[in-house]
Amino acid sequence: MKRLFLLDPAVVFLNHGSFGACPSEVFADYQHWQRELERNPVDFLGRRSGALLAEARAVLAQYLGVQARDLIFLPNATTGVNIVARSLALEPGDEILTTNHEYGACNATWAHVCQHTGTRIVPVDIPLPFCADEFASRVLDGVTQRTRVLFLSHITSGTALIFPITDVIRRARTAGILTIIDGAHASGHIPLNLDALGADFYTGNCHKWLCAPKGSAFLHARAEHHHLLQAPVISWGYTPVDNGHAAYTGTTMLERRLQWQGTRDIAAYLSIPAAISFQQRHNWAQVRQRCHALAADTLERVCAHTGLAPVSSDADFGQMVVIPVPPMDAQVLGKRLLNEHCIEIPVTVHQNRLFVRLSVQGYNTQDDMDALVQALR
Repeated sequence: MKRLFLLDPAVVFLNHGSFGACPSEVFADYQHWQRELERNPVDFLGRRSGALLAEARAVLAQYLGVQARDLIFLPNATTGVNIVARSLALEPGDEILTTNHEYGACNATWAHVCQHTGTRIVPVDIPLPFCADEFASRVLDGVTQRTRVLFLSHITSGTALIFPITDVIRRARTAGILTIIDGAHASGHIPLNLDALGADFYTGNCHKWLCAPKGSAFLHARAEHHHLLQAPVISWGYTPVDNGHAAYTGTTMLERRLQWQGTRDIAAYLSIPAAISFQQRHNWAQVRQRCHALAADTLERVCAHTGLAPVSSDADFGQMVVIPVPPMDAQVLGKRLLNEHCIEIPVTVHQNRLFVRLSVQGYNTQDDMDALVQALR
């Protein structure tokens, strides 16, 4: 499968989790849409884009298990978190309940919101080694009468854990708490049915594990919350419907407010169906199983060498796993792996513990895993 991607063959690429990697045929589809735009920008953006976006959104909606009217395209999941966080009418003393495993950019978003609204972030400690059976009770023990929002990752970035969020979402809804899920690493990585999951807001990337082009992501909002969401840039969607721009601003409130942002290049969004088709034609469920097996075996081999224990069970990670390594300078380790061994892989730190975060995608092989193990030794 490595020949189907555009990656540099001289580099052992074990960092799919950061920005993804795009198959050559999907990238060709992406460039096709860019060329279509340049053939007649007025026709493409002014008359065709609305229908094209609707078609792509319908394909993604079916893949995610949602209604297309509840879905909008965005450039990345952090944008989705920003839109929701900055749209909510939070008051001084309100609390945002989260964990100590969340993505740094999203933590910065909530810190900004708290600074301007007088709300408070309440991070729950989820200790390592991770115990999935204790996750819901640990999170919900942090709920108080002032809890208004529950913000959780579906798959954590720094520790690569799959959080069992279904029960937490259900119980939060019963308590009247809004749930916002950062699914940046989820689509294409684990099976999703967002309507069944029931989160109030769910945002995720398509350019990571779904292998779509860079800058393709989505925000799903339950229908009763559409009116809450405000665009970061006020544009034509906020003017009367009969303004002559409905062809590209859309017809629903969610579309009109959030779909159109000037001359944004929408080619990455329109290529999402090609990425979904690529994975379906290559039996991606089987690919994911193979990748997980490679990740689990590599984790076991390195831990056997270092004597350090894994931070979770096999069931708690997918194609991405953190491998504990002895204390050392994280930047030095990352540079040595790249400069001396041509291995592209991130080094992460969580609560003063050092990890190498291994991502295994369909293009990776046993030889790639052997190269990492040897380099770490």
